[in-house]
Amino acid sequence: MTLQISDFKDGFVHFIGCGGAGMAPLALILAERGFKVSGSDLELSDKTEELRRKGAEIFHGHAANHIPSVKKCLIVYSSAVKSDNPEMIQAAKAGFPCVRRGEMLAMLAAAYRRPVAISGSHGKTTVTAMLVHVLRECGIECGAMIGGKVNSGLSAAAGNGDIFVTEVDESDGTHALMNSFLGLVTNVEDDHCWSVGGTEQLFRNFSDFASKSRRLIYVAHPNSDRLFAGHADALRLEPDKILAPGYFKYLSPDRQQEWKGYQSQNAAIALAAAIKLGVAPEAAERALETFPGVSRRMTCHLNTPSLTVMEDYAHHPTELAAALESLRERFPEHHFRVVFQPHRYARLRQYFDDFTRILRIPDSVFITPVFAAWVEKSELGSEELAKQTGLSACFISGDWKDMPGVLLKPADSRPLLLAIVGAGDIEQLIPHILSAVK
Repeated sequence: MTLQISDFKDGFVHFIGCGGAGMAPLALILAERGFKVSGSDLELSDKTEELRRKGAEIFHGHAANHIPSVKKCLIVYSSAVKSDNPEMIQAAKAGFPCVRRGEMLAMLAAAYRRPVAISGSHGKTTVTAMLVHVLRECGIECGAMIGGKVNSGLSAAAGNGDIFVTEVDESDGTHALMNSFLGLVTNVEDDHCWSVGGTEQLFRNFSDFASKSRRLIYVAHPNSDRLFAGHADALRLEPDKILAPGYFKYLSPDRQQEWKGYQSQNAAIALAAAIKLGVAPEAAERALETFPGVSRRMTCHLNTPSLTVMEDYAHHPTELAAALESLRERFPEHHFRVVFQPHRYARLRQYFDDFTRILRIPDSVFITPVFAAWVEKSELGSEELAKQTGLSACFISGDWKDMPGVLLKPADSRPLLLAIVGAGDIEQLIPHILSAVK
C-alpha cells in the first residue's frame, strides 16, 4: 500500500539528519501543518533551533533512544545517513517505515491540491524562489520549499493546502516520484549520472517526472525536446526568443541587463508558471522586478571603485561558464580573479577537461581543495586541475582565514573583481575577505 502523509497525523515523523538544507524545511512544514516532529543531527544550527521553536523535539547526535517510543512513526533520512546509523537500526527493529528525503517530499506534495515541482540540472533554486516571490507579491498564498536561503522572505512555508511550490532532486532520482499539477524543467544534462545508474537512467527519470506532470513547461534543448516530445500539455520556451529584445515587456532595463543569459531563462520559466497558476502577465513581471535573489547566486558582497567581491554557487561546467561569462561581460574593465572550489570528485572526474577550458576565462584563478561530499579521495584533484588549466591558475589550500592576503593582492593597475565560486563550504572564505578589506 502506498504511504500517505495523512497516515501519520496521529503518530510521529522523525528526521535523521534534520539540520540538512533539504531536511530542515520539510520538518518545518510538517510542524506547521500540525504533525508531531522530532529529529537528530550531528551538528545543531540555526535550522535545528528554528525547528525546536516550532515545537519539534531535537536531539544532538544519533542514538537508538532518539527514535520515538510510539506505535506509529515515519522515519525520514538524508543522503548522508548510512544503514549502520543507530537510529536506522532501531527504526528497523520497531518496524517503522523509512523513506528518503525525496520520497517524503513527494508524499507531502501529494497532500496539496496543486503541487508545482521544479526540476532540471541547473537553476532549480532560483526558478523556485522567483515563482514563489511572484505568487506572494500577487496575493496568492502558497506552500513552498526552496533549496537555498532567499535574501528576503521565507524559504519554507506550509501554505493553505492549495499550491505547493518545490524544487525536486534529480541527483537521487526522487523527482520521478512526484505527481505534479504543474512540472517545470529548466534544462537536462548528464550531471549526477554517476549517482543514478548512468546517463540513460538519469534521462528516463526526467521523462518519468514529465509524464507524471499534468502540465509541463520546459526550455527547449535537444535533450528536453527528445524526452518531452510526447507530452499532451507542454509549453516549450525557446531560448533565442527569451534573449531577444522585447521578450520582457515590463521588467526595467536595469533588471534585463543584470539578468542577461541564463538568468533570463530562469525568469521566463518562472513567469510562464505564474501565468499558468492564474497571475496576469503584467502583474507577474512587475512582481518579479522586486525579486530579492537567493543567497550564493550572483551575490554582490562588496562593490567599490577598486574592488568588487561576487559569489556564485556554480559547480557544473555549464553553470560555471555562464557565471564567468556573465561576470566578464558585467565588469569588462576589471582584472577578473576567481577562487573556485570543485564540488565532488565524481563531478571533477566527469568534466575535468571542461573545467580546465572554462577556468581560462578569468585573468587569474585560485583553486581550492575539492569539497568531497562523502568521497574521500580520487586520482584527479584540485592540484592537477590547476596544473592543467595553465599559467593563470594555481592551487591554494589551508585555513580560509589565511587566504585573503594572497587573493586580494593587486595583479595590475585595474580594479579587482574577485569571484568566490562553488557549492561547498567556500562561502566561509567571504567573511575573512571582507574583514581583511576593512
